[in-house]
Amino acid sequence: MLGMTSALSRLTRLFLMALLLTLSVARPAVAAEVQPSALRDAEMEMLFRDMSAPLIRAASLDPKNVQIVLLNSPEINAFVSTGQNVYLYSGLLLEADNANQVQGVIAHELGHVAGGHGIRLQEGVGQATGITIATLILGALAVAAGAGDAGLGIMMAGQRAALGRLLAFTRTQESSADAAAGAYLSTAGISGKGLLDMYGKFQNREYRLALYATDSYDRTHPLSRERVQTLEHSLRSNPGWDRPTDPRIEERFQRVKAKLLGYVNPKQAVIKYPASDQSVPAHYARAYAYHVGGYPEKALSEADALLAMDPDDPFFLELKGQVLLESGRPADAIAPLREATERSGNTPLIAAMLGHALIATEKRENFPEAKQVLKAAVGRDNQNPFAWYQLGIIYDREGDLPRAALATAERNNLEGKPKLALASAEMAMKGIAHGTPDYLRAQDIAMVSCAELKKDKNEKKNARCSK
Repeated sequence: MLGMTSALSRLTRLFLMALLLTLSVARPAVAAEVQPSALRDAEMEMLFRDMSAPLIRAASLDPKNVQIVLLNSPEINAFVSTGQNVYLYSGLLLEADNANQVQGVIAHELGHVAGGHGIRLQEGVGQATGITIATLILGALAVAAGAGDAGLGIMMAGQRAALGRLLAFTRTQESSADAAAGAYLSTAGISGKGLLDMYGKFQNREYRLALYATDSYDRTHPLSRERVQTLEHSLRSNPGWDRPTDPRIEERFQRVKAKLLGYVNPKQAVIKYPASDQSVPAHYARAYAYHVGGYPEKALSEADALLAMDPDDPFFLELKGQVLLESGRPADAIAPLREATERSGNTPLIAAMLGHALIATEKRENFPEAKQVLKAAVGRDNQNPFAWYQLGIIYDREGDLPRAALATAERNNLEGKPKLALASAEMAMKGIAHGTPDYLRAQDIAMVSCAELKKDKNEKKNARCSK
């Protein structure tokens, strides 16, 4: 029996490993050991909002509840999790030739969101697990009856069948999301050419990677050529097939793509956009490449070239302010950042940078303005840990230690540090009047942090969470 138990345990572990690998391919965020960091940029987020809003409405979702999040990873991929967020990898954005291709990918991912696939994936896992358990029992009975080889064969066949069931389940979800994407693009009046173009790019990658399978069995996704064949006819019949992308959206996309390249791959940016290229995307790419590479004067020269083209563009002003601030000239950064904040409609990310510049001057007369803009920034976007960090500095300088602790709790909560968030929240509650909005917020963070800590077996006996 010891031998059979060992075999059962080994086969179970193998199945679970295979299952985790499958889930990591189907939804990269689920099983990845190291999560790529989110890249936030005001201009980029505005572009994502505007280019996705018609598709989100076509999916019968509320644009206010759906976010497009960019992750810093060279992978050419996108996914959704159990919420209403669509995650794009920076590699996908850089691989795309135009905005329409990204819209096609977003439409597909919205198909997963609207279909509740993040939640329903658990159904597939449950079905696969049921098959595994049943065959393990049958195999164990066979082993107990003296048919050891047959029993192990049953177990291995069951593992294979379970994995096949799960793969089939995820392929069905992918096909469903493709069909939904076609419907959303048609309803929104957006061409489906971009979606087919992206699948064409994926197909080329499959060939380069020697994925010459004749069908999509053993895969979480249908082969790209299968997807193109299935979608092409329906997409071509849509009224918006020949409709060009809004030229303003396309112009904004090329700007964002260029600045992203300059940020994540400075060496490639200066090669792709040589000094002879005087276009807006080229200046953008070189400005960020020089800034990241540690050449502030060159970066400022590129920023000034952009401002010469349009002195009122809030994102050109933001760029100049960012370069000045991060190269040790916060006082000089205030004017362009203040104007950028005003011209962008007090966009929280830009306002937070202005608050940072005001604090970095170390001049107390700048602190009241910093406090005002930072409170407004976190009031409109409380998902910015750095803004909370800066606001905490202001409260600390003012001697308001309980609210400094609350700001620290907010930051640690956003950064996924429940132990630190709990400690800061409890410190805040000791000094903030009971029942006030700030006290209730600290209490909420403490409760959420305790719930997270209880999931960790090493923290289950935490005295502060035992109540």
